[in-house]
Amino acid sequence: MKPFGALLSFEEAKRIVEATIQPVTRVETVGIDEAVGRVLAEGVVAELNTPPFDRGAMDGYAVKAEDTFGSGQLKPKVLELVGEMHAGDTPKERVGAGQCIQIATGAMMPDGADSVVMVEDTEAENGRVKIFKAIVPRANVGKMGEDIKKGETVLSQGSVLNAGKIGVLASQGTGQVKVYEQPVVAILPSGEEVAEIGTELETGQLYDINSHTVASVVKDNGGVPLRLGIVSDTREDIRAKITQALKSDLVVISGGSSVGARDLLVDVLQDWGEVLFHGIQVKPGKPTLFAIIEGTPLFGMPGYPTSCLLNTYLFLLPVIRKMTNLPPRRGETVEATLGRRIPGSVGRKQFVTVKIEDGVANPVFKESGAITSVAAADGYVAVEQNIDLVEKGEPVTVTLF
Repeated sequence: MKPFGALLSFEEAKRIVEATIQPVTRVETVGIDEAVGRVLAEGVVAELNTPPFDRGAMDGYAVKAEDTFGSGQLKPKVLELVGEMHAGDTPKERVGAGQCIQIATGAMMPDGADSVVMVEDTEAENGRVKIFKAIVPRANVGKMGEDIKKGETVLSQGSVLNAGKIGVLASQGTGQVKVYEQPVVAILPSGEEVAEIGTELETGQLYDINSHTVASVVKDNGGVPLRLGIVSDTREDIRAKITQALKSDLVVISGGSSVGARDLLVDVLQDWGEVLFHGIQVKPGKPTLFAIIEGTPLFGMPGYPTSCLLNTYLFLLPVIRKMTNLPPRRGETVEATLGRRIPGSVGRKQFVTVKIEDGVANPVFKESGAITSVAAADGYVAVEQNIDLVEKGEPVTVTLF
């Protein structure tokens, strides 16, 4: 057991983490149906025009535009109907002077036609079609390559694949794509007081919460959580479990980072690697630790569920997104009125969970060990370390989860 060193400010701790963490550069190939949410490792150049041919943009009649000039409601032009085109058909007839072909939306334009008259501007009878409205060349025609031109870069490196971008890949006949691998995050809850779900609780034990909440945040932000089981409070087991976890891209341990008699994590890590900080000026989450062990970054999170989850949102979430090559999460905020006074925590930046009701932010924080402090919350209010008190009724900014 070693006492806390000099406590870092929240901002300085964030700077150290940001400067240390690097994006994953490994690349893998995945099918487009498994690619949503993944990040492109290279740009995609169109190999096809989209659409690959001129096509009708409306149901109507494919014509030569000049054959409609002078048409009107009282004096329609009359054209000979020589065929019919549906989407997927190959044109068999050519449109000559004074002729037209009935065409469906999306059908390939027949040779000789340069425009489509909408069906509502026509009247068909006995193989002839009356045209009641003149049109200009290219009217109601989707041009070949109008959407995507062959040779253009349609998706750039670093693009996050969503449904629309998957559609672009599909339009090119691209079934597989190169993406960055997702970082694997090893998660280790620690402590004799923690039990696995599905086992019988012994006296003094609680079910493991932290590995499940951390895993949820990891997965929700593009990482692959790897839960490796509970670490007991012995140097031997701590070192053995961390050794196993070092095969991952990042290690997260909850518990064991404070300064109690059984908090051995700091001792083990300082004898093994480099502890970049241990202890930050925040409430909750003072015992948070960050280290590099054999080249692998490691977070030591507080054991209390609220402290662990809040610090996971504040520190781990942006780390996972950076490693995954995802853009930073846009922290959505709302303005509200404080529903109950918040005493400051002198010397520490405080994050108070709140629930918003009718524009009022009501604190729901109970204690660091109460998971409902986060489960019942919509977000948090940050109270700077030099603030003694935030009074009821004061305006506050709520950062939403």
